[in-house]
Amino acid sequence: MQRYILVTGGTKGIGRAIIEQFAKEGFHIITCSRNEKDLQKLKLDIEQAYTFSKVFYQEADLSEKESLQSFINFVKNMHVKLDVLVNNSGLFLPGKIHEEPEDALPFMINTNLYSAYYITKAFVHDMIRRRSGHIFTICSTASITPYINGGSYCISKFALYGMTKVLREELKEHNVKVTAVLPGATLTASWDGVDLPPERFVKAEDVAAAVYSVNSLSENSVVEEILIRPQLGDLD
Repeated sequence: MQRYILVTGGTKGIGRAIIEQFAKEGFHIITCSRNEKDLQKLKLDIEQAYTFSKVFYQEADLSEKESLQSFINFVKNMHVKLDVLVNNSGLFLPGKIHEEPEDALPFMINTNLYSAYYITKAFVHDMIRRRSGHIFTICSTASITPYINGGSYCISKFALYGMTKVLREELKEHNVKVTAVLPGATLTASWDGVDLPPERFVKAEDVAAAVYSVNSLSENSVVEEILIRPQLGDLD
């Protein structure tokens, strides 16, 4: 039986690691990112490494509504059953609320919250109808811990975490699982140039392994939250 996972922002970091993990287990992949060349390389890498897994993609900027809707239409036109949805697209711009530019909050909300909101709304009805499916939302420790210089990023991630908790309550009676993933500082391109040893970071592969493990539980159980921090604690 063919299984499909949709991962937004799948070419780097946690999204890429999740794709690798699920491709290894025979899932077909649907994804998007802002960079066509990165998507082409992802498809080539995954399909060469995991010959039973196919990668379907479209270039998309999910902070822009037209691009978001185009990607939704692309996925719907595939006419496949989504077993897993991972809302992973997002970005971080540092700044303090009283110092950051006035467009920082709208931009962060569009990118980190609205993209997940509209992608979920587009595909959750089919999961409800089938009474199956699992939605993972990549939140952050910034969803529960305010960070100085986190500004609008923290606001958007708090909101994303709240959305995920509401979804869990709404969908439990429909047998659709919902999990919030809250990674601490994870060794991805976002930290390029930072003079810290790798052991101060969570590995993206560990986040992916946790997501796959949670998805593999029986229908009777759901892990509502995955909170992963560096072994030596959060970065200041």
